[in-house]
This record gives sequence, structure tokens and C-alpha cells, in this order.
Amino acid sequence: MNKPLSPAAELHANVSVPFERAHAMPKAVYTSPEFLAQEQTHIFAQEWLCAGRAEALPNPGDYLTMTIAGEPVIVLRDRDGEIRAMSNVCRHRMSTLLEGRGNTRLIVCPYHAWTYALDGKLRGAPAMTLNEGFCRDNIALPQIRCEVWLGWIMVTLNPDAPSPAERLKGVEALVGKYHMENYHEDFRETFRWGTNWKVLAENFMESYHLPVCHEGTIGGHVDLLKMTCPEGDAAFNYHFILKNDALDLTLAHPTNTTLEGDERRTTWLLSIYPSLMITLTPGYFWYLSLTPDGPGHVNVLYGGGLAPEFLADPKSREHFDRLKTLLDEVNMEDKGCTERVYQGISAGMSEPGPLSHLERPNFEFARYIASRIPA
Repeated sequence: MNKPLSPAAELHANVSVPFERAHAMPKAVYTSPEFLAQEQTHIFAQEWLCAGRAEALPNPGDYLTMTIAGEPVIVLRDRDGEIRAMSNVCRHRMSTLLEGRGNTRLIVCPYHAWTYALDGKLRGAPAMTLNEGFCRDNIALPQIRCEVWLGWIMVTLNPDAPSPAERLKGVEALVGKYHMENYHEDFRETFRWGTNWKVLAENFMESYHLPVCHEGTIGGHVDLLKMTCPEGDAAFNYHFILKNDALDLTLAHPTNTTLEGDERRTTWLLSIYPSLMITLTPGYFWYLSLTPDGPGHVNVLYGGGLAPEFLADPKSREHFDRLKTLLDEVNMEDKGCTERVYQGISAGMSEPGPLSHLERPNFEFARYIASRIPA
């Protein structure tokens, strides 16, 4: 009797066929704790992950926290105005240090009050004078690679990962004229959904589901026959939609003289591997940054904001408030759809079906996952 294939081997077999004969990823790729452990080791501990926008940390001492492949991380703006990342674990008895977001002059351990400066160097340690081996100057929080790319805070545990600017130069070639670095974040929220992180990523990557899943909101404005899904890049995939004038914020502002022709009404959907999903329009952007929380749950960072021309327009506030309401409604529709998909994946009688030509990004995403996970 043949031994069953491992989830990784199933995935490698799944992506070995041409796209025209492609099927959705095997079920075990979503449900297996062992496969998730491989993803944490070979993907999340190796790749650049997004902590949000640089404008989320405007002042020295502003910080946020995140967890990368089980590693607690602090991201903050230091006293020199630079954004840096470091371990969020005390070098004494290994308590975690900061939680959530906030502003602080010093990083103080909540267990024994060991105190660190914003550069991670130890500044104080009560009742340590009788320990002959203790030397304050030799102790600091380990630093973690952190770079700001087009306004996005990118963090990696991998000291050898190519820089985001190098890895994602294809993104800049596509949408550099939009100048994402000048867009301003207006909201930042977090939530946890009952689905696998890849189900939500795939949901963002394809607009095939829009007419049905989003029938109550944006589905009626989508023409599947006019949708284009070009071949992607090794580090990302994308597709785009040409918008009409139903919402001003989807079009370039009259004062924007950089964008021309169809650029002024093109909405880009960028899926940057492994887990940063950006919707970019001439007027606004919104994004999801995903981290797995077990096979059946995903932690989501959700944010968005305005292009600089609209930020300066006194009428844009009203438009953006209306847009935020719509985005929240669309998100709730996606929550229902992606949680139902995970319920189906977990069912005994379900099996992955063939992909539409509008799901090319999903197949490329599957190939990316396979390229990182040993068979």
C-alpha cells in the first residue's frame, strides 16, 4: 500500500501542471498543523512582513508590537527619528515587555523593572549590584532588520533577506507613479477571523468572487469580462480594474498632474508575498497584513488612508468617511465568505476544484508557497 503524500508533497504535485489545468491547493495545506509549522519556519521566519505604515509612528517613543513566527517584536521610532525593530523579550527572566501600541520614553519590563532605552540598550536593573557577573553595558535587546519601503514598515528575522527595494522593484515599476510613500494612513485596526491565512490571501488575490460574495456592496460594479489577471512576479502577483466615476476617490484628483490616461482611473490589487495585500487607487489605499494563528485562524492588520491630493481637499473627509463604511461592509462580507471556505475545506467530502482564468494569481501564490516549503 502506497504511503499517503505529505501536505508539502501534495502541494508540489499540485503546482507541477500548467495553469490551464490547475486546481485549488490541497486541503491539508490549509488544515495541517505540521504544514503550518513549515510555513512558520520557511516563510514567516524568512520573509519580509509588514507592520503597517510609517506614519503610524510619527513621534519618538511611538511603538507597536507584532509576533513573527512566534517571536515577539517591538517596532518603534527612536530618539533620532529612525524606525527600528528589536526583540520584545527582556534579557533577564525573559518576560515580554510591551503590548499593543503606545508611546514610551523607556522600555520597562513589567516583571522586574529592567529598563531599556529606545535603542534597546539596558539602562537600569534594580538590585543587581551583588551579582559579580552582571555588566549593564553588555546587555541589550537583540536588533531585528527593519526597513521602510514606499511608506510601509517591513520587518524580517532573516539577516540575509534581500532588501524590500530590491525584491519588490517590480512593484515600483508598476505603480511607482502613484507614490505610495506619500499616501497617509487614516485608520489602523486589528481583528481575528476563523479561517486559514492563505484562504484570506487568496480571496484578496482574485476578483472572481466579487459579483456574488459582494452582491450587497461592490459586486454590481464589476464586469468579469473586463478583468485582467497578468502573469505575476516571483515576489508578488497583481491584477487591476478600471473604475468608473461612481466614487471620486477611485479617480485621480484634479490637482494630480503625474498620472495620465487610464492611470487616473486604475485600481491596483497587489499581493506581496507572503501576506501583504494592498488595494491602491489614485485617491486612496487600503491593506491587509496577515499572520497565521493556528491553521484555522488568521490575525489581520487592516488599514487605509488617502492620497496627498485628497488629504488636502476639504471635501475629501466626507468622501473618505463614506468609503470607510463601505470598506468595513466589504470586509464583513469577506469574513463570511472566507470562514465558509475554511469550513468546507475541513469537511470530509470536499475536494479542490479547477481554477478559473481569473484565478491565475491564486495559482502563482500556490507556486510561491511550494517554492519555499521543502517537498
